[in-house]
This record gives sequence, C-alpha cells and structure tokens, in this order.
Amino acid sequence: MWNPRQRRLKPLACGMEELRRRRREREAALRKARREQQLVSKRLLREDAQEEIGGEAAATTLGEAEELCLYTLGNLIVESEAVRRQLLPQGIIPALAACIQSPHAAVLEALGYALSQLLQAKEAPEKIIISTSAGSSILDSTLPKHMLRLMLPGPKLSPGVAVEFAWCLHYIICSQVNNALLITHGALSTLGLLLLDLAGAVQRTEDAGLELLICPVIRCLSNLLTDVPVEAVGGQMELIDERVMAALFILLQFFLQKQPSLLPEGLWLLNNLTANSPTFCTSLLSLDLIEPLLQLVPLSNVVSVLVLTVLCNVAEKGPAYCQHLWPGPLLPCLLNTLALSDTEVVGQSLELLQLLFLYQPEAAQDFLQQSGLQALERHQEEAQLQDRVHALWQTALHG
Repeated sequence: MWNPRQRRLKPLACGMEELRRRRREREAALRKARREQQLVSKRLLREDAQEEIGGEAAATTLGEAEELCLYTLGNLIVESEAVRRQLLPQGIIPALAACIQSPHAAVLEALGYALSQLLQAKEAPEKIIISTSAGSSILDSTLPKHMLRLMLPGPKLSPGVAVEFAWCLHYIICSQVNNALLITHGALSTLGLLLLDLAGAVQRTEDAGLELLICPVIRCLSNLLTDVPVEAVGGQMELIDERVMAALFILLQFFLQKQPSLLPEGLWLLNNLTANSPTFCTSLLSLDLIEPLLQLVPLSNVVSVLVLTVLCNVAEKGPAYCQHLWPGPLLPCLLNTLALSDTEVVGQSLELLQLLFLYQPEAAQDFLQQSGLQALERHQEEAQLQDRVHALWQTALHG
C-alpha cells in the first residue's frame, strides 16, 4: 500500500556559486570605495563648521564600515572553526541581532551573508542555532523575527537582503532544532505570501536573478511542511487556498523555460503539500493541473518519480480523487513509464496503478485492454520489482 512520504531537502548550494561571485565583486567594490572616501569622510567628521553634512557622511561611512566588516567576518567564519569558537562567547549573536535593525540594505545584505556562513558550520545545530550552555543562541535572539520581517513582500522588500535571509532560514529549518517556534513567528505565512509574490514577479519581468530567491523560499516551505502537517497549522498558515497551487505551477513553468534544474525543487514542495492534505489535492484537481503535471514526466527520471509521487498522494485520498484521475491522459503516460528501465520510475508507476485499481476498478479493465499485462511482463524478472509486479498482475486480473 502506498505510504505518503514528505521529504526533506538537504541544504545544497543552489545558485550559491553565482552568489559568491557577486559577493566577491561587491566586496572588492566596497574596499575601493572605502579607500577613496576615507580621507574625505574623516575631514567631514572633524569639521565643526559642517556639522549637518558631517552627520550624514558619518551615517554613510558607518554603513559602509559595517556592508565591509560583516563580509570580512563571514569569510573568517567559514574558514576557521577556531574563529567561531572565539566569536560565540564574545557575543557575536547579540551583535548580529543589533545589526539586523540597521536601516541600510547593504548592511543587512552583508549581515545575511555573515549569518549564513555561521549557520552552515557543522556545530551550528547544537551550539549556534540553539545553545545548551548559558550563552545566547539564534533562536533565543530576535534574529528570526527580524529575518521574517525582512522577507515580507512589499515595496520595501530588498531582493538581495531577502535572498541572504532566505538561505539563513533554510539552514535553521534544516537543523530541525525547533521549527515549531519558526511557525509561531509566522514563517509559513511569510513564506506563503512571498511565494505568491514571486509567482507574480516572474510573470511581470524577465529578471534572470529571481531564481536566486525562489530556490531557498521553496526549500524553506518544503522542509517546514515535513515537520508540521499542513492541516494542523490552521490560521497561522496563508497556504490553504488555490492561489498557492496556482503560484507553484507558474513557478514550475518558469523553471521549465528558464531553469530546468530547479524543477525538482518545485516538485518536492508539491509533494509535501499534497502528502497529507486533501485540501491541496483538491486544488490540484479543481484547477485542472494534472495534465500540465504529466507533461513534465518525459523530462528526466528524477522529475518522473516526483510527478508520480504527487499523483500517488492524490490517488491515496480515495475513490473520489481517483475518479478525477481516470480516465484521461494518465493511462498512456503510465504505459510509457512502464516501458522504461529505471526501477524507481517503474516502481512508482506500479504504486500508482495499485492505488487506482483499488479505488477505481474500471482503471484495471482499461489497463488490460491497452496491453497492460505485456508492459508488466518485461519487469517480472527484476528482483526489486517482482513482488509489486505480481501483486498488480493479480489485482488487474482478479480485483
């Protein structure tokens, strides 16, 4: 019997090489600007006759000194465990919590970079995200609340800042230390609204950098949903409507056209949304999204497995859902996947057929009439598939 599984995405570096390149270029530019302005800034600060101008210059200089120190700090953090051991007792987390209240987007972006480096440390779950000692930790600080505030969609949203803090949030979620606390702070609501905003953005602009934010946002949502059943979060989650499903498919089409390598990311989220939620399965059907989903199957074995897993989530919900899946384009699609040699794709196809035969007996008759048994025969001798092939054979013939 199909056992729906939500799956967790590991903190892989989607788009991180591009981010690192941009950061290196930014840091070089900052150093150059800092050298050119240093003498002028010092003169302005010391000139009593131009107090107002001096105050503005001081704020600008302070922001740059901070946009520069934080990037340098981030580079030191990632390179040395010894540096991290020294920084924690010296109050690095309260210092970062103070910096995150800066009004300067450049400072916030640099802070996000430094914090993301800290959160990727191997000791982060036990000593940084949450602390067993008397020292402060990320989750004990105001950082999570401010991170989520800076990720809220709206005219004040800075894409660069949002990208950095989305990755920070991703690393915190992957630690699985206390994701319920993040949900209490409104993480699901914020991420859901940001997902809707990003879906609108990809329809309005050709900006190729949007995937740098879409990727961590989708990963955050996917991994939060593995820890908290969708229906259990109620009013704390702005995801229980058809807009989220429609937005996700807009992003899947964007990936298909611009970034095919990100398709599995979107399908993982779709899997985790539908695994334990009849509501999202209903949205998938009511918006007629099964056929667009099936069109993704030929792209790769990884995509095929994920699409078939989502369809299993839908079929597992019972007869009413299976009636919407069959008849339609699903049968020829499954006959095609049974012709493949990849055992995971074939195995997932067998799981889906077993559910359909269980809840929709007419599906078995259609399968037999379309030479389904011949499709099964080629897998009878495969050790990993023998039991499922035999069980499906018996169900098709005898019900």
